[in-house]
Amino acid sequence: MRLRTGRSVVVGTLFAAAFWLSLEAVSTAGGFLPESRTHASAFLGARTFGLAAETVPRVPTPRVRAQALIILDPITGETLWGRNFREPRPIASITKVMTVLTFLEQAHELDLSRDVVISRQDTLRASTTYLRSGERVTVRDLLHLALVASDNAAARALARVSGLGTKRFVAEMNRGAADFGLQQTRFVDPSGLHEGNLSSAYDVSRLILLASERTEVAEIMRKRSYVIRTSRRTRTIRSTNRLLGTGVDVIAGKTGYIDEAGYCFAALVQLQDGQPVSIVVLGSRSNAGRFTEARRLVDWLSTQASVLLTSAAQ
Repeated sequence: MRLRTGRSVVVGTLFAAAFWLSLEAVSTAGGFLPESRTHASAFLGARTFGLAAETVPRVPTPRVRAQALIILDPITGETLWGRNFREPRPIASITKVMTVLTFLEQAHELDLSRDVVISRQDTLRASTTYLRSGERVTVRDLLHLALVASDNAAARALARVSGLGTKRFVAEMNRGAADFGLQQTRFVDPSGLHEGNLSSAYDVSRLILLASERTEVAEIMRKRSYVIRTSRRTRTIRSTNRLLGTGVDVIAGKTGYIDEAGYCFAALVQLQDGQPVSIVVLGSRSNAGRFTEARRLVDWLSTQASVLLTSAAQ
């Protein structure tokens, strides 16, 4: 993925400036102030590009209800908008992003065609799985099952056959999170079924960016369907990411759900002008709702980009 720098940096700073200035009216009316930049830094950002604070257009805030959300500029590392985005929360199957990254990191000589026999422990209370105990399936198919269909048995199998065993594998997931600077992130199992898998919207926005930098991972995440072939049968699996095929340019994305987490979604998307942004929705109320809210964030950002760039040019 090629990230455009010059214009994106300007857009990111202008977004932040306009958003914070517009929130002054919201906060005095009983609204909220997200955990993001200060009014002073937003003002300085506007002045840097020749915009007096009073000339920055006031923009409405997105209409979203999820418990925690963020829009992050991956080029500048700047939070463009957010709510409760530093708060650790259960992230459910978004955990599988780190599971796959950790597996690939451990597999120095990766053989995607290697057969793995699914164990009873892999499928026990797995909730969502296409796999059955005793089936043979390739590593390639396990990776697709974990990222496309969010298959819990596949994630467990990857950890089990990593050469570390599940316990050490989870320890490596946590070491990787620490190395990446994901300070609000902790893992206790590779599937995401355990409510103890915690992260913040901010950390998740960076995790999805890290995943997108692995070409093979991003390619899998963009697939709307995939055909798996086990030793017993052939099945077509469908992506849990309903933002795919809706006109949004999704570079990478992952869903998650357990009762304790609510409906979660993280994606790196590219706006029409080539600006990439990480969008995370945690704790939405319904499966459809998380994608509706993610789409609202994309649409809101795209609309404000036009407003802000027009103002900058005047």
